[in-house]
Amino acid sequence: MTAEARRAGRASTPTLHDVARAAGVSLATASRVLNGSERKVAESFRERVEQAAAELGYTANISAQAIARGTSPVIALLVADIADPYFGLIASGVARGADEHGLIVTVAITERDPERETRILRALRGQRPQGVILAASRTGADDKDALDELAAFPALGARTVTFGTGGERSLQMDNRDGAQRLGREMAAIGYRRAIVLGAAEGVRTSDDRLGGFEAGFSSGGGAVERTYRGGFARESGAQCMTAALADGIEPGTLVFALSDVVAVGAMTAVRDAGRAVGSDIAVCGFDDVPVSRDVTPQLTTVRVPLSELGYQAFRATVDAEWQQPPLQLEVVVRESTPGLG
Repeated sequence: MTAEARRAGRASTPTLHDVARAAGVSLATASRVLNGSERKVAESFRERVEQAAAELGYTANISAQAIARGTSPVIALLVADIADPYFGLIASGVARGADEHGLIVTVAITERDPERETRILRALRGQRPQGVILAASRTGADDKDALDELAAFPALGARTVTFGTGGERSLQMDNRDGAQRLGREMAAIGYRRAIVLGAAEGVRTSDDRLGGFEAGFSSGGGAVERTYRGGFARESGAQCMTAALADGIEPGTLVFALSDVVAVGAMTAVRDAGRAVGSDIAVCGFDDVPVSRDVTPQLTTVRVPLSELGYQAFRATVDAEWQQPPLQLEVVVRESTPGLG
């Protein structure tokens, strides 16, 4: 009987019993093949089971696996905005690790909303993921409910990993030190006036980067004259930069944006105002996402190994003896900050 005929003759979804019967093996053998058991199965049996499953259109019931095992073969990754290349690169690293272990990555978008994050975590508990990774920047007191939800996962057999504090394991990236080194470098090449573009006060990533940049810049003789606050999106960079231009910006001023995405938006606003990026208003960012090398002039930034960061976040969910290796941040000076001699 062909696969099409078998599917046509079946009124309900094929079960594991159906696969075992079609393959001529025991239910236990079919389960070991299709449910990822570590117990070895003879290759001839494995081939028969996989062929029968394909012909019948059988797919494993992840929810049933979760009940049987206690966890499902899923890693849950929570990011603020999947359209942001920062999170896209992190997700690629998580996916690489999951693929090596035969696991599935499910991605949820928090939009940096603590209430939304809490709802997502509550829903994920019912899915029994093997690990949960929170990659979005945290804000402090208003994320208590989300962290309480996160604390419930270890009892369900899921390891939790956060960027910063909050999970069983945490990945640390020294945003402040990287931005401080950038600030010192910008002062060393001659800049003395700066404007900074950040997110709302209290967002840790933004606060660390802005604070670090100001400390480094002032140590080299520079001064941050104004701070404009918005968000992490490109549009926010354009809006903040437009406001800064309306307030007046002298030639030779440096603009530091909390991320490359925000910096690219700021560069667009500078050009739209008839000003030049680099020779007139210098711009620098943070992260070194691919677009920073595609824009003209290329963007000065702090290079963060984001894909490796995502990979390490995954490893933290599965490795019993995991320890985070040193994460190297590097200041990369490009044409958007040509210096003032």
